[in-house]
Amino acid sequence: MLLPFPCSSCEDYLALPRPWSSGMRGYRLGMERRLRIAAVVLVLAWFFVPLLRNSIPAWIPFLAFAALELQFVVAGWRERGAPRGKRGRAPLPEDVEEFGGPEWLEPMLVEAEGHQVWVPADIERGPRVVRPRRSLLPRLEGVLVLAGLVLLLILLPESGWRGLDEKDQRRTETRLSAEAARIAGHDARIRCDGQGEAVGIVQHADGVAEVGGTNAFLTPEICYRLYRLAFKGDEGAFSQTARAIAVLAHEAWHLRGEDDEGVTNCYAFQSGIGLGERLGLSPGTAARMMRQQLAENPLQAKSAPAYLVPPECRNGGELDLSPGTGRFP
Repeated sequence: MLLPFPCSSCEDYLALPRPWSSGMRGYRLGMERRLRIAAVVLVLAWFFVPLLRNSIPAWIPFLAFAALELQFVVAGWRERGAPRGKRGRAPLPEDVEEFGGPEWLEPMLVEAEGHQVWVPADIERGPRVVRPRRSLLPRLEGVLVLAGLVLLLILLPESGWRGLDEKDQRRTETRLSAEAARIAGHDARIRCDGQGEAVGIVQHADGVAEVGGTNAFLTPEICYRLYRLAFKGDEGAFSQTARAIAVLAHEAWHLRGEDDEGVTNCYAFQSGIGLGERLGLSPGTAARMMRQQLAENPLQAKSAPAYLVPPECRNGGELDLSPGTGRFP
């Protein structure tokens, strides 16, 4: 291999792997493409896997994808201002030891027979440094993908509760109101708070009800999970469906007049078995779901002690709604 300057020992260096060669840039680009592929898989999985679509809001995978693309674009523009003589990461100590010592700390990029090659910095005569061309393709690719993502997000139809037409929403609220009235012992009205005014992340509640009254509100996520169960026969994720049933039963017991949160939970876990069966679960599945809710109650109540069920919430205890059955809840 002929270099444009005299060097008696360069062939030994050129025969070694060159971790700082232009191939490193290809590796980085390959990693970026892998991340893009992973992001695309996540978005597609959200579209075609009901479990993901029902449990993850649409904005989460799209926001992750957008953040990834934005990072690529910003990194590309920031690279424009980087010093031309220093590109890529510095060699690690083990690299220096393996590939020849301190002369590799500041390698130089030279052109040899049409190829760009890194050589040690202690060459006797100064090499002709070649400035690698900056490709606009990665940046353009990031801009196009980001623009397509934004367009897709704008055109994407609403999913979850907001994606249901008004007929299905009213039908769901009517069914849930009837189930709440059955537990409360009087007329009840369940409304799914699509605007997040009464319940939701801001209010730190999945449901709220008038104690002894007729009105209760549930989050759209709870309503949608119950809609899928009651009208589509979709049991969904075990824990999410169990939680949705327990929340509806909990608010129904508030409508009945119970104001103690721990006692209300205890009653809700017991009534949730029949409620789950009426909504389409098998007796065994409904019972397992409510037992899970009862078992997880101490952990969940750490952040809200008022919701911890009292010691009397047990088989044969004072709060057992069906004493003598030998099964609780």
